[in-house]
Amino acid sequence: MNLKPIKPKRISDQIFEQIRELIYKGEFKPGQQILPERELAVSMAVSRTSVRNAINKLVTLGLLEHRQGQGTFVSSPENRQGNPLAAVMATDEATLDDLLEVRLGLECNAAMLAAQRATDADIRAIRKSLEEMTEDLAETDKIGTTPDTAFHMAVTFSTKNPVLIHLMRNFYDFLFVGIKKNLTHMYMDRAALEDVLHHHQAIFAAIERRNPQAAYDAMYTHIRYVQEYFRNR
Repeated sequence: MNLKPIKPKRISDQIFEQIRELIYKGEFKPGQQILPERELAVSMAVSRTSVRNAINKLVTLGLLEHRQGQGTFVSSPENRQGNPLAAVMATDEATLDDLLEVRLGLECNAAMLAAQRATDADIRAIRKSLEEMTEDLAETDKIGTTPDTAFHMAVTFSTKNPVLIHLMRNFYDFLFVGIKKNLTHMYMDRAALEDVLHHHQAIFAAIERRNPQAAYDAMYTHIRYVQEYFRNR
């Protein structure tokens, strides 16, 4: 057996993971400028070198982008390079229906597990995304892609299943692009957007009540509704 010494996780890796999760949860939104290295270092009580290494890794992955003379910004999933799932979607090799079929398998189970395992912090994160969606519809007659995607990611993080979370992290760009396409097609259909919001409210309510079957059913109802909406158009 060739056992190797266990190395403690580097500080830059911990910074990387923290910022990445904030992006996936919608705390850092596409197009938003993040704090300068110096301020991040002070906030996290770490060195600027560690912050720089973490940011460079996020830039390499396409989650952040440097803009000359402006700073560092969260990139939009639609514009990222190198994500194979997003590339397939962009070239029309995969359809919205294909995406929704995959989401049925992943997210119905995620909702069920979230109802069993979500912490108080998880519940707050899901509620925050839902509140942003509600405000969007009330103020603009639209639902923003960022809070909608953040809602589904927050449900996934609530599962505490590292495999499912890993799959959804890698699925994030695909999820974001797919949700944006769905919502864009629904922008002129207020009734459909209200239905979508009610579905999210039902999912959240079931998770908050700790009812796994109701959470599963609510997520299934939502994704199947979107499937049928586009199949009939």
